Amino acid sequence: RRYPTVEMRAETFNGSTHVPVPSDNAFLKALLFELRLIDDHIFVEHRDTCTRINHSSVYSVCTEGGDLWPVLAFQKSGLIYACLPLVEETLEPRPPLLTVSGLSQGLALLLGIVDYISPSRKNEAEMSAKIGQLRNLLIQACPLGTPLNTNIRSLNSSFDDIQEMPTDENQPAWRSNTYKGKPQVNVSITEKVKCMQYDKRDAVDVWQVYGAVNCKCDIEGSAPNVTLSLNLPTNGPPLQDIVVHHCVTSVEPAMLMSSSAEPLDDSVYNGPYKFPFIPPSDSFNLCYYTSQVPVPPIMGRYQLIEEGSQLKITVNLKLHESIKNSFDYCEARIPFFNRGPIAQLEYKVSYGQLDLSREKSLLVWVIGQKFPKSLEVSLTGTVSFGTAGKEHPTDYVCTGNTAYVKLYFRIPDFTLTGCYVDQHSVQIFVPGKPKITASRELISSDYYIWNSKAPAPMVYKTLFD
Repeated sequence: RRYPTVEMRAETFNGSTHVPVPSDNAFLKALLFELRLIDDHIFVEHRDTCTRINHSSVYSVCTEGGDLWPVLAFQKSGLIYACLPLVEETLEPRPPLLTVSGLSQGLALLLGIVDYISPSRKNEAEMSAKIGQLRNLLIQACPLGTPLNTNIRSLNSSFDDIQEMPTDENQPAWRSNTYKGKPQVNVSITEKVKCMQYDKRDAVDVWQVYGAVNCKCDIEGSAPNVTLSLNLPTNGPPLQDIVVHHCVTSVEPAMLMSSSAEPLDDSVYNGPYKFPFIPPSDSFNLCYYTSQVPVPPIMGRYQLIEEGSQLKITVNLKLHESIKNSFDYCEARIPFFNRGPIAQLEYKVSYGQLDLSREKSLLVWVIGQKFPKSLEVSLTGTVSFGTAGKEHPTDYVCTGNTAYVKLYFRIPDFTLTGCYVDQHSVQIFVPGKPKITASRELISSDYYIWNSKAPAPMVYKTLFD
């Protein structure tokens, strides 16, 4: 979907330095090249140099007319979602990402499209039909290039079903319909923790926390006002890189100024984080945030040594004492790349059970819903392999003894930052006593423990930059 009016505004802002948007085919080819989805075997310095590390999904895409920036792009379930937000200032020098409001709007729109398409990803016919309807939906969601409603699922897929705009001039565009019934608000905080652990003196372990606050407000009225507060425990790490939904009517400036790119100091705003807003009709993400927590939830050590035709493996995991010891699930997966099927396995686990995958290339250590009282578990074993076939996993990075354990877990009613919603602090300016429910969870995301007996790919910042 292209917006000539937006392209004209971009040209006005940038004058002679303006880079025109190329044809769809040319843009797609340039984007695939930048994402290393084509020509990934060719070394291109500006794209592949080790000095360039992407900390976000914002790219500079090289085209015949120059470098297009900022292109927001990410992959999800085999599809690429991308947009080119308008920067309402000159691009030379490039402004900081946090000052470009179009990035958060573009991200919200793309996430709305993901939410609309993702449930159908296993049904190709249904997904094709949904993608075919996207053009009509985008005309409603983003008529002239400015997102008015990022909840794509709440829109009608055909023009015949589009209802007239509400006559109430106070009703915002993102409230597509009005609710009738008892007022109720549901709030859920989901934090995801990413981690890279090396167990080496010359490599710094890194971990990152990303949070999202999802709301569903069933409230009568054309423009109800709601105020919600996020709270932190005493001495809890402050929230940073906060991005709010466009329905938020005002926000404390200090909340938006805290950036993870800068070192923390005593003046950092640490809450409570108040969000007054007029909610959309459907569920939506009120805000996103990051935080610099002092420890990862599970510390691990993985050692893999090759002895003749066998591999000796040792895995040790320890749950930090500050973490709630109650999981929905917790398991460690140990893949073996570029080898044949596991022909022989001898092992000993101190806790849980070990399963072998059907294709015999993956060990699944099911720890279960609780760590033992010691908060430590261990696995030792020897593995030997048969002849490799095409169906067994290969990996260009994990060759030789370079290997990892990947953790999967979910802890309900817990956040690593300690962030929570005080139900008594939720203010709704409507008649009747609303029902308010709040929940939270911590989920692992790309939680890797690398073999300390072999070199591992390292992406980390030293402690003394």
